[in-house]
Amino acid sequence: MGVHLIDSALFGDQFGTEAMRRIFDDQAVVRTWVAVEAALARAEGIAGLVPAESATAINEHAATFTWDSTRLSAGIAETFHPLVPAIRLLAEQCGEAGAYVHWGATTQDIMDTGLVLQLRDALALLRADLDELMHSWAALAARYRDTPMPGRTHGQHAPPITFGFKVAVWIAELSRHIDRLAACEPRLLVGQLAGASGTLASFGPAGLEIQRSMLEDLGLAVPPIAWHTARDGLAEFVGILGMICATLGKVALEVIHLQATEVGEVEEPFAMGKVGSSTMPHKRNPMICELIVALSKIVRQDAALALDTMVQEHERDMGAWQAEWEYIPRACLLTASALAYSVRVAQGLRVNTARMRTNIDITGGLALSEVIMLELGRFIGRQEAHEVVYKVCMEVAEQGGSFREALSADPAVHAHLSPTQIDNLLRPELYLGAAPDGVDRVLAAMRHEPQADESRIAMSVQP
Repeated sequence: MGVHLIDSALFGDQFGTEAMRRIFDDQAVVRTWVAVEAALARAEGIAGLVPAESATAINEHAATFTWDSTRLSAGIAETFHPLVPAIRLLAEQCGEAGAYVHWGATTQDIMDTGLVLQLRDALALLRADLDELMHSWAALAARYRDTPMPGRTHGQHAPPITFGFKVAVWIAELSRHIDRLAACEPRLLVGQLAGASGTLASFGPAGLEIQRSMLEDLGLAVPPIAWHTARDGLAEFVGILGMICATLGKVALEVIHLQATEVGEVEEPFAMGKVGSSTMPHKRNPMICELIVALSKIVRQDAALALDTMVQEHERDMGAWQAEWEYIPRACLLTASALAYSVRVAQGLRVNTARMRTNIDITGGLALSEVIMLELGRFIGRQEAHEVVYKVCMEVAEQGGSFREALSADPAVHAHLSPTQIDNLLRPELYLGAAPDGVDRVLAAMRHEPQADESRIAMSVQP
């Protein structure tokens, strides 16, 4: 097993996706650093802070920059500094122009801006995965719009719903997360160039001009002031990932519960060869959903960690900052995996509509006590009707027998409701309320969402 499951050759595909790993691997990290250094040199060359020919040379060598991972890691171990060894390598390859590499910047400027470039790419992947999941759930909601199943509250049967209604609730919740992700983007995709204490003093009178030029070159927003110790944008983003994963974990847990042997209403995708147990050959365990639940737990804790690392000292705090290097990529990787497996479950979900209908009848109609109470209440008042129907329900629950017959035999019920009326009231398909309409409204809202801006999908730092 690898040192970390994300990087494990055995389990890496369960704790991340290949596309997201490429965004956060060592090659991508160094590539973003060099891209930021090149943009800095271009901006400084335009402003005249460094010789134009040096800026051109740095830009050209950055485009062809090569590095040896062994040498770079040895340099980091020797200097105990994350960026200086890479700066030295780039400066070497730039020749005389190397004297102007990293002019005026501080390490966090380069690394923060590099991270934001990576997050821009990560956002594109997450948006695509969220969109695919939304449409996969939408197909389920439409297909099972009118399919009755037990409603459940406190683990007990309640009035019936439809399976499409249940899925539409998931869709509405996920759509709000998508809105949150879009809303946080302007606060997240903001570059960093501020210098040692955040004042831009090292860039002279042209500091603000260089900052604007560099960040606009990279396609990032310009901050009003340094955010070296103001990490709310990152915390908000990771917090939204935590919310997304909370929803995915909730849905996965719902599938696990509905797949229980005694329930049997749905089953996660199964194909011959999928093994549920090393010792019980009959088991068809919901192991994909269990993985989603596990991923969700970790990302929710990363959201708490993001809040913790907002608490930083003075103008820069490496103790809190370094934690981000680990948990932000992890949160992105685990969220990508949870989304990918959620799509797999949604697209291959087995839905047993007959079992759903059968399960409604497990209580012998008791789960429809509400409609009996309300109809009876039209004649004797709601509270008195509740007491009458409650007494009948408790007798049936304790002593057994037929709810229909017990209702018909009760004088207070029989005086106002005939056996035929009782039979009609106990038909679950007639007591679905606005459940199907709710599905329609959710799906209609999806259809009217503006299309994603294709220009935002392109990767910002090409391999």
